[in-house]
Amino acid sequence: MIYRFHDRLPDIAPDVFIAQSADVIGRVKIGAGSGIWFGCLIRGDVDEITIGERTNIQDLSIVHVTGGKYPTIIGDDCTLGHRVTVHGARLKNHAFLGIGSTVMDDCEIGEFAMLAAGSLLPPGKSIPDGMLAMGSPAKVIRPISDAEREMILRIPQTYARLAQEYRNAELVQPVQR
Repeated sequence: MIYRFHDRLPDIAPDVFIAQSADVIGRVKIGAGSGIWFGCLIRGDVDEITIGERTNIQDLSIVHVTGGKYPTIIGDDCTLGHRVTVHGARLKNHAFLGIGSTVMDDCEIGEFAMLAAGSLLPPGKSIPDGMLAMGSPAKVIRPISDAEREMILRIPQTYARLAQEYRNAELVQPVQR
């Protein structure tokens, strides 16, 4: 569902896929080719959320803000795995958040930086460009590998294609039982 909040209606590029079970509310801007997958909540009620082009926000993820303090800004070609939470943070282009990870207020994830699955990046922390962080609280452990860099480049392309398949109503239809 797409919700107006007060006088603010989300600004969504025409080719964005938003699953029917996802909610997008208020001051949200979503760039071309992106996908908001099943069960996601993108809630721009008390501050702004910007999501770049070809970014995939996978099933059951939550993106919110800290009102009047920290908007959420997500760059182009980012991947947020299933059940990711991002709250009042900045993700540069090609940022990668593993399944079940959490990014708190005033954090920054650099370009081609990764936060490992299940990790927690506490308020005010950052992951520099090209680095992998993991743990709870997350700590930077090493540069990403060539294989990880290739994955960071491949997944947004794969999800952008898949989103266009889901936008084609002839291919994907609910089934009544």
